[in-house]
Amino acid sequence: MSSKHPAISVQNVVKTYVVGHKAARHTTLGEALTARLRNPFGRAQTDTFQALKGVSFDIAEGEVVGIIGRNGAGKSTLLKILSRITLPTSGRMELFGRVGSLLEVGTGFHPELTGRENIFLNGAILGMPRRDIERRFDEIVAFADVETFLDTPVKRYSSGMYVRLAFAVAAHLNPEILVVDEVLAVGDGEFQKKCLGKMKDVASSGRTVLFVSHNIAAVSNLCTSAIVMEGGQLIFQGPTQQGIERYLNTNLNALEGDRDVKDFRPAWCKPYITGARILGPAKREQYTLPMGSEITLEMTFRAPAGKTLRRPVMGVVINHATLGTVGGVNTRMTGFESDEPCAAGVMSCTLKRMPLLQGSYSVELWLGDGHEDLDCLMGYLTFQIEPTDIYGSGQTPFARLGAIYLEPKWHLAADPEVAADSAAAAESRAADPLAALSSEN
Repeated sequence: MSSKHPAISVQNVVKTYVVGHKAARHTTLGEALTARLRNPFGRAQTDTFQALKGVSFDIAEGEVVGIIGRNGAGKSTLLKILSRITLPTSGRMELFGRVGSLLEVGTGFHPELTGRENIFLNGAILGMPRRDIERRFDEIVAFADVETFLDTPVKRYSSGMYVRLAFAVAAHLNPEILVVDEVLAVGDGEFQKKCLGKMKDVASSGRTVLFVSHNIAAVSNLCTSAIVMEGGQLIFQGPTQQGIERYLNTNLNALEGDRDVKDFRPAWCKPYITGARILGPAKREQYTLPMGSEITLEMTFRAPAGKTLRRPVMGVVINHATLGTVGGVNTRMTGFESDEPCAAGVMSCTLKRMPLLQGSYSVELWLGDGHEDLDCLMGYLTFQIEPTDIYGSGQTPFARLGAIYLEPKWHLAADPEVAADSAAAAESRAADPLAALSSEN
């Protein structure tokens, strides 16, 4: 624990949800009467689900903490509790300062109000005096780049415009604690860079940042420490790199058991992809490979009843654990097209020689139909590249050199005049060693 004053203190927080089950529809009068006799008061069957199971941690002022874990690990529930959007079932939480939150598109915005009105509304919610909001107003609008639509109701904004304005408000109205969920993934790449730069500025000013993301590179570059969640529990809190390793090892271990693809699917996707796996050079399932291996990424899909894919498209993006995107490709850009509609099938991408250095990698798999993206699995597939004597020199490349290894062709061309002078000097020294010694002295 840091010697600084605490910004957040969470003690044994539990969050339990009640899950109702829809009663079965009865097809005959007899079934309905029997069900009524068994349950005369007609109470619905319910179960409970623990999203958080006794989570405890402290965060000091000025820390930038990355919260990582698989979908369903409890990350977003924790942030909603910290943002006071929902209350814990039990446990204690203390926050020392104003909290600015960006959890999901439209959080804290009134859809009928304009962008201008929502800026002032959010500032008031944060407890900001109107004059302070007015002083920062132009800066917020410039950062969000929504000046043209400032007096348009936000219900007519695109998701990207929503996020730009919401982040600009949350980051510029000086909250002592800034809470940001994966929602930044909605914005374009240029805006994500602006957001990460702004979060660095916020952190350098001594304010506290909590950042939930599946972008491990962003967590590595931005955060000073990490919290790893799994199954509603905190399984690690400490240095960022150790946290990332713990998270990746957890994912690799999960490959040995059953996993549900829905846990790795973003909210916007349609459930087309049913499974995926990695095949090694022998065309067998393999998740640890030597450098330079051939690798096949295989994806199975099935369209909902009554639908077909007119032109199935597969996309692959490979991400290094801490360095970010290594490379990506899809069937559109390479000119591979199938004009044969299908409702189900298997698509695969074989990469003949993966030029990856040792380390941990994750894969994004995309499925589309023509120019429409339908489904995506983020980090469902992860693999490890082992250090290998790829050059046959008895040495392995250094992992610190990046994410890929290079295959050079070396050539040396000696200058013949300099070589002749050097040879003559060497002959002279050999003929008269004493003269050579005296000339040196």
